[in-house]
Amino acid sequence: MSKINIGGQAVIEGVMMRAPRSMAIAVRRPTGEIVVQKNEVVPLSERYPIVKYPIIRGAVALFSSLIVGIKALNFSANEAMVEEDGEKEEMSPWAMGGTMAVAFGFGILLFFIMPLYLTKLLVPVIGDSNIVFNLVDGVIRVAVFLLYIWIISRMEDIQRVFQYHGAEHKSIFAFEAGEELTVENVRKYSCLHPRCGTSFLLIVMLISIVIFSLIPKLWPFYMKAGSRVLLLPVIAGVSYEILKWTAKHDSTPFVKFLISPGLALQRLTTREPDDSQLEVAIRSMQEALEMNAGFKDDRLVI
Repeated sequence: MSKINIGGQAVIEGVMMRAPRSMAIAVRRPTGEIVVQKNEVVPLSERYPIVKYPIIRGAVALFSSLIVGIKALNFSANEAMVEEDGEKEEMSPWAMGGTMAVAFGFGILLFFIMPLYLTKLLVPVIGDSNIVFNLVDGVIRVAVFLLYIWIISRMEDIQRVFQYHGAEHKSIFAFEAGEELTVENVRKYSCLHPRCGTSFLLIVMLISIVIFSLIPKLWPFYMKAGSRVLLLPVIAGVSYEILKWTAKHDSTPFVKFLISPGLALQRLTTREPDDSQLEVAIRSMQEALEMNAGFKDDRLVI
């Protein structure tokens, strides 16, 4: 069987795994039962060839991942709240969508607008050099990002999600090594993976320093803030290409050095999972791979 790329995401009490043409979400209910939702994935590049081009594919991948992630979180949240009598405390799509919209807006404000405003206040101290301004802005942005990650990593509920994050990485490592997907085989692998979304976010923070330096310093604050939002797809696209390149060459000493900060940051966003969490990650991967294997010539084989 030819090697395929598979990625994942930790969700509430579970893991989402995504193969080229399938996606599976496995969640453990409070009763101990593992429930699975499977869906066909149709690559956007087949309908829109432009999506295959560098930079564009990264921006599209970011926003499509956000949509898929929201759906996966919605499913996991509903299933994780199922009581022993089988009743669900359903969270409506509108409620989940609204929550995620607020969270996305909060992220833009916290990681892009607030650092810009704080840097503006520091102009009497740092001077009006465009290079210095953007360096300070970038340092504040990265510092806020790291502080945010550290704070949420201390929360008990988030720590369980981070354990599932570790289980996801271990399962992917085992699959990439060609091993049978058993708890014993998966357990021995690292929680730190070079293609992790945590590393991607750190790259986004660093690339934004370079791209934002192109914004004219004479622009008023509202134009600088607006341009930061509009440039996010470009930053995501460039960051995606860098992550993709480093993942292909992560065995070389130079690339190992480049990805080391992202791997170090994953020590905050992953935790060592227990065997029950590994079982959930393995189940998710197996279901995604099984469904993906049913596709031939772009059609599902029944």
